[in-house]
Amino acid sequence: MRAGHGRPYVVSSVAVSLDGRIDDASPARLVLSGPEDLDRVDDVRAGVDAVLVGAGTVRADDPRLLVRSADRRAARVARGLPETPLRVVLSRGGLLDPAARVLSGAPTLVLTTGAAPDVPAPGGSVEVVTVPDLPAALALLHDRGIGRLLVEGGAAVHTAFLAAGLVDELHLAVAPLLVGSGPPFVHPAAFPAGRWRLAGVDTVGDVAVLRLLRRAG
Repeated sequence: MRAGHGRPYVVSSVAVSLDGRIDDASPARLVLSGPEDLDRVDDVRAGVDAVLVGAGTVRADDPRLLVRSADRRAARVARGLPETPLRVVLSRGGLLDPAARVLSGAPTLVLTTGAAPDVPAPGGSVEVVTVPDLPAALALLHDRGIGRLLVEGGAAVHTAFLAAGLVDELHLAVAPLLVGSGPPFVHPAAFPAGRWRLAGVDTVGDVAVLRLLRRAG
């Protein structure tokens, strides 16, 4: 499915606590999703053309952003696709550790809205492109054949996409715990008015997954 208007169809995926937090205040990373929900996300990831995270998520979590399931990777190859979607890192500037896992192996596109590239010595499977803003980043991805984009975080990126009205589908995995103190799913921002349409609710392990669609107009 394509969103039209010269950009990919955007699916935003996030796991939150009952009080809307994506982490707690401790130094260790809080894992909200169980193995069943992580497998669900892997299935969603296998069905898109690109996966996007912010530079802050790369620095904090060092994700690989690869399709984990061998069967799903094989199914993509059988359809004439690469084993894993294009990995995209969105940044406002500053340096990324060249040893970050997302910068090795499968191709990665770093889109920076800052004046300096994020990668000290890009090359090989890493490409750095400067874009003026988020709509331009999506237009570039569209022009490169990306029809479906999965946004996996973090909070600043989710906030930017939602505030700009650029999310078509939202997957909200709600874990059964209260965190109290920690970063929220989104930061304060001016969001488009209107209610989302609830398209489904699934129980995945001990997590409730809400699938919401943005109403047209």
